[in-house]
Amino acid sequence: MSDNIIQLNEDLIKHDLKDLVRSSVEETLNALLDKEADELVNAQRYERSDTRQGYRSGHYKRNFQTTAGEVELKVPKLKGVPFETAIIERYRRRESSVEEALIEMYLAGVSVRRVEDITEALWGTRVSPGTISNLNKKAYEHIEIWRTRPLAGDYPYVYVDGVYLKRSWGGEIQNVSVLVAIGVSSDGFREIIGAAEGMKEDRESWRSFFGWLKERGLTGVRLVIGDKNLGMLETVAEIFPDARYQRCTVHFYRNIFSVTPRNKVKTVAMMLKAVHAQENKEAAREKAPQIIRKLREMKLSRAAQKVEDGIEETLTYMDFPTQHWTRIRTNNTIERVNREIKRRTRAIGAFPDGQSALMLVCARLRHVAGTQWGTRKYMNMDHLAKPEDGILSDSLTG
Repeated sequence: MSDNIIQLNEDLIKHDLKDLVRSSVEETLNALLDKEADELVNAQRYERSDTRQGYRSGHYKRNFQTTAGEVELKVPKLKGVPFETAIIERYRRRESSVEEALIEMYLAGVSVRRVEDITEALWGTRVSPGTISNLNKKAYEHIEIWRTRPLAGDYPYVYVDGVYLKRSWGGEIQNVSVLVAIGVSSDGFREIIGAAEGMKEDRESWRSFFGWLKERGLTGVRLVIGDKNLGMLETVAEIFPDARYQRCTVHFYRNIFSVTPRNKVKTVAMMLKAVHAQENKEAAREKAPQIIRKLREMKLSRAAQKVEDGIEETLTYMDFPTQHWTRIRTNNTIERVNREIKRRTRAIGAFPDGQSALMLVCARLRHVAGTQWGTRKYMNMDHLAKPEDGILSDSLTG
């Protein structure tokens, strides 16, 4: 019976599989290059057409290194139109995601031996400790260039927040804060304009962060949206004296709920929303004292005091175009990004150092910025240029 058992040559299978993958990658890339050439000349090979933009003139061979091995590309040569291929660049970006995955495995505490096993199973080659180190250096260099790039143009709206991660420090696990800023450009697009290690969200960290943004070219700031942080509030006025501050209404509500009995939270939430549902700031200011009195009648004196002390900070958005109100009264746009950061870094546990934490956060931020998140228009900024009556007076334009 044992004579009928099929014997498999594992090494041979791995070799044949690797060759199959490499030849498939080579064939696919060459087919894409040919298709790209057809689109550039606006005609297929040998096709006669009045709309033809150019002609083929053979091709040249080029070796290209991929994770499946070295492949031979047949790059078309064209006459009458330059051939600038985007295929190879897209492939390189796809390969860079593989590099990021290796770095994430390393930072997550996956042993080098295990990384070697994984890469061998996927691509038929083992990644050495030196390779992982080189990948880290290469990725960190690219990320740092993106992180410190110059900022051009005005950013009227800026959202700021800090995300806390854990890092090892002197044998202990400590919190490290990464400060993040998202700007809405004068064209209405969101852009991640800054990320830096802040240690704690104190005044010095925020001063350094805002000063760094300004040195890189951040201008035209009219409104800063964020949670209440005294260190941040003091430095906003110092670094951007013409900018105003909007306290996130969602965080404000949560602060009220922290001193509200659970069975009354829903009622209090409806009362607070009534203030921010008013048609203008004057109406909201008239509504607020009514809510405060009602809270005191409900024996919620601490909640009433918090509303009285902080409601004005949550109404700044009403001095700006009504079309922007739902976008600028909360910090939701940066909260969603922070949730994505935490989701991607949860497996890490504690980072070996603050720099590793910052680089992985920035790698994720750069990925988010390259998606529809950053390429889809977020606001129509024409409303800001043409303020309505009583909204955004000339004294607020900075």
